[in-house]
Amino acid sequence: MKFLDQAKIYIRSGNGGAGSVSFRREKFIPNGGPDGGDGGKGGDIWVEAADGLNTLIDYRYQQHFKAQTGHHGQGRQMHGGKGEDIVLRVPVGTQVLDEDKETVLLDMDRAGKRVKLLAGGNGGWGNTRFKGPVNQAPTHANPGQEGQERWIWLRLKLIADIGLAGLPNAGKSTFLSAVSAAKPKVADYPFTTLVPNLGVVDLSSTERFVIADIPGLIEGASEGAGLGTRFLGHVERSASLIHLIDGTQDDVVDAYRIIRGELEAYGDGLAEKAEILALNKIDSLSEEERIEKADALEAAAGRRPMLVSGVSGEGVTELLRAAYAEVRKLRGDRHVVAEEEDDTVFETPGGWSPM
Repeated sequence: MKFLDQAKIYIRSGNGGAGSVSFRREKFIPNGGPDGGDGGKGGDIWVEAADGLNTLIDYRYQQHFKAQTGHHGQGRQMHGGKGEDIVLRVPVGTQVLDEDKETVLLDMDRAGKRVKLLAGGNGGWGNTRFKGPVNQAPTHANPGQEGQERWIWLRLKLIADIGLAGLPNAGKSTFLSAVSAAKPKVADYPFTTLVPNLGVVDLSSTERFVIADIPGLIEGASEGAGLGTRFLGHVERSASLIHLIDGTQDDVVDAYRIIRGELEAYGDGLAEKAEILALNKIDSLSEEERIEKADALEAAAGRRPMLVSGVSGEGVTELLRAAYAEVRKLRGDRHVVAEEEDDTVFETPGGWSPM
């Protein structure tokens, strides 16, 4: 399935149904009077975070979503039914943004969260509503209220506890495949990973967390070089970053500084996240090379890197334990409150219409 993490869509709630103009005409009831029913309410537009979805591909081939118009009223005071709602099912972690692609309207950060985006128009009154001592035979009814409309952006940010960062060919995909059941593409050339991959790590029956592998960054990524920083948003929610550095390259310090520079240029708190520094591919290094490169990284980063190999498994368990310690810190600080279904409606500014 193609990975899609951004989509622009048009949504419109349903118009209210029109009220009815009707009079009783039974044979044995003279002067029957008005009996027109009210129109039904237009359908609403909802957004719901659903488990089992991990891409916005459903919104690649359909961009317009219009709820049903309310049914019109009829004679004998029969009121019209409500128009059918539309529910936009999105992956957990999806943000709903305004048309400017900057203003965040909603953050669908937990499964089952359901919010009303646009309310349908109210149904019009039938002529029964207008009868009175002065006007005993009203001949008019109200039309239904117009629905609301707007353009919105959907932007997916994957829910992961730990993010993998590093240059292309740092061994991130190999590491992910070694510690989880994920099967990312692994090859001996740069930019093997083109889209984010998720893997679930099971340390024990009660110790489980999710790792996200994003495409590698290169120098100038914040200015659009390579794949740019487009996918860094998928690790914004993580508790910590595992910074993997290819131990087989000549200058490991330069590799470290490149990634740190790109994280700082991206912003959004990524550079301030707890970072676990790891020298990868140590199965290809001699004991002297391991010490030499670990010392160089310690001098540059101010802390000793962990030594790991995704191929041989050396040091992997210790690294995962350190990562899970960061996850527990985040989970301990997070206060989860059960919420009822949210009926919040985002009103469309008066006079606004889509381009």
